Amino acid sequence: MMQFVSNTGGGKPVDFETAILDGFAIDGGLYVPETLPNITTKQLKKWKGLSYIELAFEVLSLFIERSVVSELDLKNILLTAYAPFENKEIIPIYPLQSKKKTYIMELFHGPTLSFKDVGLAFLVNLVNFFLERKKKHLTIIVATSGDTGPAAAYYAAGKSNLDAWVLYPKGWITEEQERQMTTLQHANIHPVGVSNCKEGSDDLDVIIAKLYANQSFKEKLNLSSVNSINWGRVMMQTVHYFYGYLQVVDTVGEQINMSVPSGAFGNLCAGGLAREMGLPIKYLIAANNKNACLHRIFSEGRFSKEEIVETVSSAIDILIPSNFWRFLYFRIGRDAEKIKKWINEFESTGQVTFDKETFNLYSKGFLSNSASDQETLEVINEIYKNENYLLDPHGAVSLVAADKLKNTLGNEKLICFATAHPSKFPEVVKQALHTAVLPKAAKHSNIENAKQLCEKVYLCDYKYLEKALIHAMETNWDLTKGK
Repeated sequence: MMQFVSNTGGGKPVDFETAILDGFAIDGGLYVPETLPNITTKQLKKWKGLSYIELAFEVLSLFIERSVVSELDLKNILLTAYAPFENKEIIPIYPLQSKKKTYIMELFHGPTLSFKDVGLAFLVNLVNFFLERKKKHLTIIVATSGDTGPAAAYYAAGKSNLDAWVLYPKGWITEEQERQMTTLQHANIHPVGVSNCKEGSDDLDVIIAKLYANQSFKEKLNLSSVNSINWGRVMMQTVHYFYGYLQVVDTVGEQINMSVPSGAFGNLCAGGLAREMGLPIKYLIAANNKNACLHRIFSEGRFSKEEIVETVSSAIDILIPSNFWRFLYFRIGRDAEKIKKWINEFESTGQVTFDKETFNLYSKGFLSNSASDQETLEVINEIYKNENYLLDPHGAVSLVAADKLKNTLGNEKLICFATAHPSKFPEVVKQALHTAVLPKAAKHSNIENAKQLCEKVYLCDYKYLEKALIHAMETNWDLTKGK
């Protein structure tokens, strides 16, 4: 049976169900499988032509034994998870007309209009499946930079085995993203708007880590997370790399490049692991905005916490790419002691500079670049003007980075990830297109409907957040679950 261990070496190996329900490992590390499956060219050829859900079943079955989730149950979880998606393909791929061999992977056709739907649709339904079977209740807590929160809240809404506390930094996300959380009236959904977050959602991650370290609180509320720290999110996100590859190649085995707008490295970690499993990706591009946390890692060998900058691509305004430690674990031969040492060094000094050998190990097959706001806006305008196709600012960042690296990339096909619907960023679209009137492509009924609904939200100042959250969460637990 496949076992899962902490990338920082603490605790004993656990089974798949435990890894999913716990979120963090017992020592605060991130769960990783003891081994990664190896996928052959023969398997890839067999998978070409499968629908997204059929392919997801095949990939996930490499990690999930039938004794843990039966074939029928896994198929049903997948069908339930992706039923709300508005496009039957789940993830359509659009070939750009104005850029040769360049494709846009549209990851935003779920109900909350971002790529977070792709991972969370499955993960939350899987968590609920385990909880119903165990007759157990779980409290999930999530910090969001704009898109994780709405998706986590949507899929948890109304599930009797789950309470979801969704924290977001006031002023750092768009009103459209905020309303996707605050207009949900379900009793088990608790949005928390936090003011005075100097470092955006990274500040909220600090508080969540403290709550996890509070053992009595964690045990009382059965605390877990569906952020990208949860192995289930990363595992599920490997699927769209396989899917995108199989959709665009003429011959299985040919190499392609993929450019991914990146913040916490959850999505890109999945891509890195898909390649480790055997997917023929030549280069993965870490496409950053001005905050450039991953660009520093892949160009300078430096994991550092700099002053954060608010940008038009706000969902990747992130300084600490926590999932990088998960990927690094595999690239350095699963040396948990080294990972733990580097994490401790970063936490005490705010910086880690990797030695040349380590840099060469983890950076192989990766490129990186950062996009300024001006470059992001210009490429939105350019693509819309050239072919009447509207990118969101994060998809634009992926295209900017790829354009800057075109001389290095070579002549292979390129997939750029579009991770959100442009309707979530109306002011950015207006700025990019130099217009006061939004085009039809920048509107969506889900967003427009939320503007007309009442909001329900907890509000808190960051300096009081830890104690205030404990009070609110324990009070809600006592009132709804009994003392």
